[in-house]
Amino acid sequence: MITVWAQRREELLSDCIVSPDVFTQMVDRLGEFVVPYQHALETEAGQHHMHLYLQGLLSHLQRKNAEEIATWVDVERQVIQDFIGTAPWDHRPLVTVLVGHVAERLGEPDGIIAFDPSSFPKRGTHSVGVKRQWCGHRGKVDTCQVGVYMGYVSRHDHAVLDFRLYLPAEWARDEQRRQEGHVPPEVRYHTRQEQCLEMLDEWRGQVPHGWVTGDDELGRHTRFREQLRQRDERYVLGVPCNTTIRDLEAPLPAYQGCGRRPKAPWHSVTDWRKSLPADAWTHVTVRDGEKGPVEIEMVRCRVQTRLERKRTGPEEWVVVTRRPFSDDRPLGPRASRDATDQDAQHRYQYYLTPTDGCEVAFKEPSLGELARVIKGGACIEASFERGKGEVGMDEYQVRTWQGWHHHMTLSLMAVWFLIGETHRGQQLTPALTLPQVRYGLSVLLLEVFYTPGMDYICRQVQRQLMRNELARFYHHRTRKCLPPQKLYREIQ
Repeated sequence: MITVWAQRREELLSDCIVSPDVFTQMVDRLGEFVVPYQHALETEAGQHHMHLYLQGLLSHLQRKNAEEIATWVDVERQVIQDFIGTAPWDHRPLVTVLVGHVAERLGEPDGIIAFDPSSFPKRGTHSVGVKRQWCGHRGKVDTCQVGVYMGYVSRHDHAVLDFRLYLPAEWARDEQRRQEGHVPPEVRYHTRQEQCLEMLDEWRGQVPHGWVTGDDELGRHTRFREQLRQRDERYVLGVPCNTTIRDLEAPLPAYQGCGRRPKAPWHSVTDWRKSLPADAWTHVTVRDGEKGPVEIEMVRCRVQTRLERKRTGPEEWVVVTRRPFSDDRPLGPRASRDATDQDAQHRYQYYLTPTDGCEVAFKEPSLGELARVIKGGACIEASFERGKGEVGMDEYQVRTWQGWHHHMTLSLMAVWFLIGETHRGQQLTPALTLPQVRYGLSVLLLEVFYTPGMDYICRQVQRQLMRNELARFYHHRTRKCLPPQKLYREIQ
């Protein structure tokens, strides 16, 4: 092996040496972490249960729902299920504490606020907000719940800040389903774009940022882009491949001497892209990645867009990115089938960014800055992977409005604790990753809750037997017949 490569390999491997100080007193730091959130709750019992539930989310459990967590922390199942599913505690104060902590640690003036829906497949029809709709998790229309999330991305890290459960119109006007799902009376139907604007208005003053980004599900709505411009927000929003534009930098058709001077014709953004010369593309390196430099090929142009009913829209910059099929990196968020198009060699994605806001004119962004925002917007997908892969963000078993919001809040808090511990541990072990931190913490929690012995075994078996007998009792009651008692069998 060449000397320089051998030296770099040794340097990388030396970053993997784990110091015991990474995990020393981590459980104690979890107790300190939860204190500000406990102060946001009103009841002392809720404060205790919140700490137990967080420990369950950070544990080794394969299914991190209320029943499994209750068994793990050795608490009555109904206690944890009531705390998550039906207890009337407000999750908003906890979100306020979380946003403040994230903004303080990760905030920077040119940070990125990223919006993205995430779907949760469901089999039944009783969970609040469930219906057949586009399920990004499965890439097709399927029965699912959809949450709309607001994430934050900076050069330091990324995290999810806030969320809204999307309540379809048929749910919003069905009083019986609302009551069964415990939907508060003040909750009304809002589009996903309106939910994004609600979160932006609530937190834009507290979260330092220079950009707003999202996929084509948001960018295709001209009203949403207009609302961002009225707020003087710079955005980079995905748009579908059939978006209509007029190239303002193309040579105008010859003037015939009478009538109105001709303007550039309208084209779909795909047709416009096909007309570009081969040398129009610029190669940009965004940052170093795990599999090598993160690179992108881009082209940018000043264009005019159209509004609904073919009305002339504002001037914007269109940004087109392409990547070769040989690139094995995962695609960024894709909200719909027309989010991308392709030819024999490349796959293309399209974005729009404003030339001016309501009161200010924006400076033309560099390709490097646009590439940073586009790639940064994809980090919210990585945040979802953290939540779903490490703390069971998608493993809830609740049907109510409160239960969904309670579980989501505690899941985001658990991920944020892991982010903080990862940053701390990387000062001692630079190669440390968040999954390894969660693994180490889960082993430490085994010492806290796992106490093998005859009493422990009897309690766990009794818990399972009681659950089975209660299920048998309720099954018989629905048929209006008393269940028979189990008989003692004589020992032969």
